[in-house]
Amino acid sequence: MAEQRCDQGGSARDRHVPVLLERTLELLEPALSRDGAVVVDATLGMGGHSEAMLAAHPGLTLVGLDRDPDALRLAGERLAPHASRVHLVHAVYDQWSEVLADLGLSEVDAALFDLGVSSLQLDEADRGFAYAQDAPLDMRMDPGAPRTAADVLNTYSANELARVLRTYGEEKFAGKIAAAIVRERQEEPFTNSARLVQLLYDTVPAASRRTGGHPAKRTFQALRIEVNAELDVLERALPAALDSLAVGGRVVVMSYHSLEDRMVKRALAERAKSRTPVDLPVELPGHGPEFRLLTRGAEVADEREVEANPRAASVRLRAAERIGGGQT
Repeated sequence: MAEQRCDQGGSARDRHVPVLLERTLELLEPALSRDGAVVVDATLGMGGHSEAMLAAHPGLTLVGLDRDPDALRLAGERLAPHASRVHLVHAVYDQWSEVLADLGLSEVDAALFDLGVSSLQLDEADRGFAYAQDAPLDMRMDPGAPRTAADVLNTYSANELARVLRTYGEEKFAGKIAAAIVRERQEEPFTNSARLVQLLYDTVPAASRRTGGHPAKRTFQALRIEVNAELDVLERALPAALDSLAVGGRVVVMSYHSLEDRMVKRALAERAKSRTPVDLPVELPGHGPEFRLLTRGAEVADEREVEANPRAASVRLRAAERIGGGQT
């Protein structure tokens, strides 16, 4: 991981609309207002949430992580007015503990995860994330990572492809699609998205296309998650983030599909449970809940926000506060 100062050159493209910004600031405010508070934005993107937190809390120090060098550069331009309070680090967020150790931090006061593909990655056609435009089948959040979507399509067995599509895309035609991909790649390897989209149109039954949305949506999601190991990363990162929060610290996580949201729900619920045996009448010392949930279930964006920012349509927000068991 490489720390970057936030005064790097390049053209700032301040076109990012942060999802659920006001609610995120409200939930994190008690933690961000503490003297010498430190927040980790685990998914910095183009820095919209981070900019708002820094502007609202003049004493706040921010650690921003992203695996995408372009995102770090653009966020650095955006956050330049707060440069003395910002550390930007090129890292995947499951490197959480290593990043904090490198910065000499034993604990933090707040953590923010805005999961999934970023606005920057969706808007850059040649990154291959969007099925609406023909582009190389890349889908790497970090362009330096070794495996692309084309590699997955051209090298995985039919069974492996079906597993990816079924598990990460919740695609009910996973087996049929995987067989078609293996058959087609024998004629010519897959390189661009348009050919894959056409295969999906030809393979997914017409009745499902009429009722289930774009036939490429689930396959593209599955490939993206596989290429970037998103669920594996999240499974490692959440415990590290929760462990690093000081008592009174808060975490907000925004998810965009059910697989992520279920992982977040389980992780927070587990920490919010008492570990005292249920047949004991009193709480055992050190066995009480570590966290309390700040949201009832998952919160969603209202119609006004979705209209202004369509990417908020699928968001699910969960938050929690550390109430015990933290570092002292």
